[in-house]
Amino acid sequence: MVAVTPTKATTGSCVCGTVSWRYTGEFAQVTHCHCALCRKAHGAAFGTYAVGPLEPFEYLSGAEAIAEYESSPGFIRSFCRHCGSVLPNTKLGEIVAIPFGLADVGNQIAVDAHIYVAAKASWYEITDSLLQHDYYPDQTAPVVTTPKKTSATDSIQGSCLCGEVAFELKSEFKAVHHCHCSRCRKARAAAHSTNGINEIPALRFTRGGSNVKAFFLEGAEFFGQAFCKTCGSAMPRIDEGRDISITPLGALDGSPRRLPDDHIYVASKADWFEITDDLKQFPSKPG
Repeated sequence: MVAVTPTKATTGSCVCGTVSWRYTGEFAQVTHCHCALCRKAHGAAFGTYAVGPLEPFEYLSGAEAIAEYESSPGFIRSFCRHCGSVLPNTKLGEIVAIPFGLADVGNQIAVDAHIYVAAKASWYEITDSLLQHDYYPDQTAPVVTTPKKTSATDSIQGSCLCGEVAFELKSEFKAVHHCHCSRCRKARAAAHSTNGINEIPALRFTRGGSNVKAFFLEGAEFFGQAFCKTCGSAMPRIDEGRDISITPLGALDGSPRRLPDDHIYVASKADWFEITDDLKQFPSKPG
């Protein structure tokens, strides 16, 4: 893969701004990762990781807010303990893997390929022309295991990466949106979020509800994020102001009964992500 050289230092931060970082090196590869563990950790269809030498990477602030979880043997994921944003992975030896949804506006990359396509979400269709690999093209990469799925029931079920939290939805989603707003991008550290909207009574935590932390962004009318305090996985949250529950589809154990309807807040989408499907697009909220 061709190295991508940033035109300037690449910077980024979590959605609450506590943790910030800078990278001044070259990225050896950039991939959309569809493995089940990335999907759970980000609560999104996939994570987009820019990988390069560790030495040019540095945290600028918030080191005390970084929490860690070992999602598979030897594979340690980091997240902000305040807001739940997935953070750069600096525990991979001599390389760093940066979830590029954290990058500040103006930082651009060229994505090389989709990886772990064999494990991709059933509700997400790949429609671009990038290379696709069923697994990791470099067999020296860490082994990424797949979480066990719950048995099929009449409800839609989900859980966090570590298994401490589980939930169910007793009715199908009223709407499902791919959201490209900058807040969702930072919160999920991904190209975009995919959220299912439902009535509040439809959501029930079946395990570990007390382990879910809610974060509300100062100055935002509605935006917030819920996540598991142990592993950082994005979890469903209650929005009493709008009388809805919001579920990140990446947290689901199986398939929803409804596929995504559209792309929203497209005017704010990442410069490095191209929308290539036929779903409706809205510059801001859905019409």
